[in-house]
Amino acid sequence: MPKRILVTGVGGAPGFDLARSLQRLGCKVLAVDADPHAAGLLLPEVTAHVIPPATDAAYRAGMLCLCAKHRPDAVLPTIERELPRMVGLRRPLADLGVTTWLPDRDAVTACGDKARFAAVLTEHGVPTPRTVLPDELDRAPDGLLVVKPRHGQGAKGVHVCRTREQARVLCELIPAPIVQEHVRGQEFTADCLVDRTGRASVILRYRLLVKGGLAVVSRTFNDPDAEKRVRATLTATGITGACCVQGFIREDGPDRVLITEANARVGGGFPASVAAGADYIGQYLRGLFRQEVDHGRLTYKPDVTLTKYVETLATSEGTTR
Repeated sequence: MPKRILVTGVGGAPGFDLARSLQRLGCKVLAVDADPHAAGLLLPEVTAHVIPPATDAAYRAGMLCLCAKHRPDAVLPTIERELPRMVGLRRPLADLGVTTWLPDRDAVTACGDKARFAAVLTEHGVPTPRTVLPDELDRAPDGLLVVKPRHGQGAKGVHVCRTREQARVLCELIPAPIVQEHVRGQEFTADCLVDRTGRASVILRYRLLVKGGLAVVSRTFNDPDAEKRVRATLTATGITGACCVQGFIREDGPDRVLITEANARVGGGFPASVAAGADYIGQYLRGLFRQEVDHGRLTYKPDVTLTKYVETLATSEGTTR
């Protein structure tokens, strides 16, 4: 029987493309989002549901009620702020027969809190941009600075400024901010799959054109130094399952490869890795249902370029609520 998979956050690129990929593999998809206008709710042949946002007190009851009613075989979350709530739901979801594959709470915190992420990487000797909190601005590096939310996704609320004084103003406007040195270089993402034994496959792709935090043009590549840094990041954070790591490759500076963030979910540009030959979602499903991950099927060809584009899914007349 086809697996019934509940995918959250289908209004964003990770959830949208994950839902489509699962459909191509023969799964029945329950598409879920907090926004009733989310594009993924309009995908053909999905079962669409709207639930409260993860920040809402009603989220837990809404998710459990949905799973109790529709009994999916598994839940795959794709929203950062949802992951801590989902970790707390593992036991009640298992009692409903719903499978999850999530990192432990420490790993989720290390990835979801950018200040904690920088501290974890520094503790493990993995190069990352210098990071300070607002009350530590006097220790901020000279030059361009990046001010961003400590907890965020999709480059929302990210600003570049030139002085510490400008950074102080931005820190008053951005909720729970951090301040980092601005890094120049070739930006990249690694689509990773860490199996339940800790073995990882890493697929590297350049972020050639980025809009709103999403790589709309990606090209796969090989680089031993970048792969080494990515693997060190996976070990330092303790992520398991499907995840992604971002960083920069620089032409100068003491460290050629710097890691900027990791996400305990699929990345928005993972279709580039699939296009390059990696059975990324297929092996993710195997690991999800406790089958052995075949890392031999996660090899890929370099220099494969994928361009994402906007399409019209549906049109309608009248108003909706």
